[in-house]
Amino acid sequence: MKFKMMTLLNILLLFSFLNCSDSGNDPKNDNSIPQIDGYKLVWIDEFNGSEIDLSKWEYEVNADGGGNNELQYYTARSQNSSIKNGKLVITAVKEQYTSAGGTRDFTSARLRTKYKGDWKYGRIDVYAKVPTGKGTWPAIWMLSTDWEYGGWPESGEIDIMEHVGYDPNVIHGSVHTKAYNHVIGTQKTKTLKIPNATTEFVKYSIDWSAEKIDFFIDDQKYFSFSNENSGWEKWPFDKRFHLILNLAVGGNWGGVQGIDPDAFPASMEVDYVRVYQKIEN
Repeated sequence: MKFKMMTLLNILLLFSFLNCSDSGNDPKNDNSIPQIDGYKLVWIDEFNGSEIDLSKWEYEVNADGGGNNELQYYTARSQNSSIKNGKLVITAVKEQYTSAGGTRDFTSARLRTKYKGDWKYGRIDVYAKVPTGKGTWPAIWMLSTDWEYGGWPESGEIDIMEHVGYDPNVIHGSVHTKAYNHVIGTQKTKTLKIPNATTEFVKYSIDWSAEKIDFFIDDQKYFSFSNENSGWEKWPFDKRFHLILNLAVGGNWGGVQGIDPDAFPASMEVDYVRVYQKIEN
């Protein structure tokens, strides 16, 4: 009887352990993921699978130049984006590539969460390492999902992180609106030089509310853009936005000092993306 009771107890303990292990797939129950007071975790990708999770990400496949005369062909091939060692790796390759969009001398990848992760307000944390080399232009950024105020820049853009290879370890955070954008020389932007952007993983974040968007690097705030309450031309950020991760080559900014062909292949690595929103009272 005692043996049977012990066996039953062991089975119950094993069952309980397995249930706990399964619940670890739910980020809300994973104690290894930091909680933020007053916020709840609403979307996450830790890149722990063997493939990119297409329930969370969509490939943008084109040779449009990103509106910036960039030189890459964005593909959905594993050569340009894959999961390796628990990280998303986006790789720009110097190669001639031809497809429906034409021929380009570089390939890379651009992934977005549109219709799979769209948010109005919240904190977005992205833990990433950017590449070195002239001609590289990695970005972590957001665009309007529904374009309710019109095309770019009317519906807004939030650049959580941009880095150009000819100016290593200098990080740029920006917003673009109809009133404030680089085309007319009025963009709102700040830069911060850090020692380790190309050698270590760094946390890039925004905290976005109805009043302002704060920008952080490793939890250090370096830029804040405030809502002036003077119309959508200055603040289109009251609609839902989605996240974009990409590595461009060349272009109006990334290629302004030329492209070093020996810098390729070049990769941006992303360890995780976490999105939190405030808990309503």
